[in-house]
Amino acid sequence: MSARFLLCSLGILLWAGAVAAADDSRASRPNVLMIAIDDLNDWVGPLRGHPQVQTPAMDRLAARGVTFANAHCQSPLCNPSRTSLMTGRRPSSTGVYGLAPWFRKVPELSDLETLPQYFAKHGYHTEIGGKIYHGPYGRQEQGEADVWGPAAGVGVKPPKKLIPPTPMGNHPLMDWGTFPHRDEDKGDYKVASWACDQLQVQDSSEPWFMSVGFFLPHVPCYATQKWFDLYPLESLELPSILANDRSDTPDSSWFIHWTLPEPRTSWLRKHDQLKPLVRAYLASVSFVDSQVGRVLDALEESGQAENTIVVLWSDHGYHLGEKGISGKNSLWDRSTRVPLIFAGPSIPQDRRTGQPAELLDIYPTLADLAGLTPPSDVEGISLKPQLLDPENAIRQRPAITTHNQNNHAVRSVRYRYIRYADGAEELYDMQTDPNEYENLAGDPQYADVIAAHKEWLPLINLPPAPGSAHRILVKDGEQFIWEGKPIDPDNRWE
Repeated sequence: MSARFLLCSLGILLWAGAVAAADDSRASRPNVLMIAIDDLNDWVGPLRGHPQVQTPAMDRLAARGVTFANAHCQSPLCNPSRTSLMTGRRPSSTGVYGLAPWFRKVPELSDLETLPQYFAKHGYHTEIGGKIYHGPYGRQEQGEADVWGPAAGVGVKPPKKLIPPTPMGNHPLMDWGTFPHRDEDKGDYKVASWACDQLQVQDSSEPWFMSVGFFLPHVPCYATQKWFDLYPLESLELPSILANDRSDTPDSSWFIHWTLPEPRTSWLRKHDQLKPLVRAYLASVSFVDSQVGRVLDALEESGQAENTIVVLWSDHGYHLGEKGISGKNSLWDRSTRVPLIFAGPSIPQDRRTGQPAELLDIYPTLADLAGLTPPSDVEGISLKPQLLDPENAIRQRPAITTHNQNNHAVRSVRYRYIRYADGAEELYDMQTDPNEYENLAGDPQYADVIAAHKEWLPLINLPPAPGSAHRILVKDGEQFIWEGKPIDPDNRWE
């Protein structure tokens, strides 16, 4: 036998061993199941945001893991929030503030490596179903994921709207209530069915990253009667709404949600729609929770639950009459506080932390939990310390939310500080005033608190990216301009 043959054979054996070791390493990596829910505020069991809400599936997930009770979105609007989470960049660093553009259409952002692409680069099979990016974004291009499931959508609709015409054009999405239909007819049911089917056929020899995005409780809040029956109208509890709550907030707090299709509280009261909206929202939350439950059940049945990290989040919160509005687009807790739950290998069970967290942190946290080196250029920080020791691990950085250029909220453990583009400020002690009724910004005794929070305001504040549209506010000199039209502060519509 020649020396050359022996060397060749040895080389083949070494190569085969390296490949086998690499395959073993890849197969041992945890899978990732990411569940996203649209427009879901803290009205879920783990966050105790509404005393009557029924969310057994999310309760079950929280019992398996760690709930971040002080988690906040980067923007109180779908596209900028999801862009931030999936790219690891703040809205103020990308200039993506509105419902447009899709970040790939911005030359400076087109090559950003998203969360699924990062995992694909490390050997993961990636799948996206439902609403992960805003609207159709991502579906029209190659390379965002290996597999695309069904798009998010309302599903079956009633023959005509169920509520009276709403201001600002009677937008077709502004509707809520029930009508004869089946759960199976809804878009979220179809997304959950796709996810369940995919979980049954996932290859256990390679790690996978699956994103499942649900549409409800985004308007229109349609659900079948059985979900409405969970919340009888006669015993329904409304959120705490203070008359004249906006008397100590600046004009610029109105400018960031100036003219929107979401009706204000005055319209809801005038048309007796406050209770119906709250009921429909809760019914929609319970329905979508049932779809989360179907996916979690399918994961258990797949036999891969023990090696799968599950993270559940919402892109932003939602007002239901508080602060004089419905919808999002504000810098208060109701708009920014979101569910964020992690469960899976090595994550403690049935624990919670009050440390601030940002959706921006999901990217580096999942990388960290998967045993990968988090990218150095993302702006979030790993939440692994809080996951491993929820009660004691201190996070040094607050959560920061941005809505259009130079409008920011800084949320620490105790306080919420807001600064608008014109320099107007708000400060709330969330420990003694969780409903944010009393603006403390004008009280000299809180000057040091404001100064400490102001240090965390983003240093980069890019103008709106090219192609920005829909819910865009800019400040030109002393003039605020909403969606291309100058704002007249004295013409505040109700």
